[in-house]
Amino acid sequence: MSRVSPLEPETPEARALIDSIAAGYGRATNMKRTLARSPVALGALMSWYDLRAELISFLDERLVTLFAYSISSRTDCLVCSTFFRRILIERGESPEALHTSDWEQDVMSYGRQLAVDPNGVSDGLYARLAARLTPEQIITLTTFAGLMVATNLFNNALRVDLDPDLVPYRKEEDP
Repeated sequence: MSRVSPLEPETPEARALIDSIAAGYGRATNMKRTLARSPVALGALMSWYDLRAELISFLDERLVTLFAYSISSRTDCLVCSTFFRRILIERGESPEALHTSDWEQDVMSYGRQLAVDPNGVSDGLYARLAARLTPEQIITLTTFAGLMVATNLFNNALRVDLDPDLVPYRKEEDP
């Protein structure tokens, strides 16, 4: 159960904010409605969408999804990892048996490492990224990872409830 309840449309102002979230970001999820209690925090984390669009301009959409999924899985964020599982499953992929290239593995490894210990990014991994990306692109990739970690931290610390439409995509627990 969430430690902070999502904003409910109990007043005209709250309804307007929730409607603007849905209009701007597709829908007003539990996470976004919880963030809406602090519009500045909402704005900070919603800049994720701008960084994602920038990443897609030089990485394909699938790789951006794999990168975000790698980070969210590594931080054990139920909300975000399930969100990205849904995208992969709806594309016909099995998150437990992904087929990835060496390049995709490097990008995913970078995300996983940033999620747990950014000081531990090896020189070899960084060199492989730098061989294919410009410094500006690495900055965008790393900043996106930071926002992904921040989103995961928010959901985990506040125990944001999984949205009902994500429940069928939740990873089954090991017996």
